[in-house]
Amino acid sequence: MSENNPLKPDLARAARALTQVSTKTIAAKAGLPKEAVKSFERGVGFLSDEENAALRGALEHYGALFLPEEGALGYGVRQKFSTKKVAKLESWENEGGPAADDDV
Repeated sequence: MSENNPLKPDLARAARALTQVSTKTIAAKAGLPKEAVKSFERGVGFLSDEENAALRGALEHYGALFLPEEGALGYGVRQKFSTKKVAKLESWENEGGPAADDDV
């Protein structure tokens, strides 16, 4: 996905479902009103090119990987991280993240 191939509403909705992040969180990361994201995902709202790029960046930040159309295959989205990596990341939640290197 790029400026020539902007994020589409169905893809944004699918990416948010895959990343399991709320509309509120994605909107805050993208610097957009929550209602703008909801309207866009439903296909009734419009985002400028800059807003579209910000939404895409927010979804990528939370682990969405966008796939362009290729030959007979349509565009899509998948998780950036493997199931094993996602499980490891989720185990870090509420633990302050990964431990720092020990200089001792």
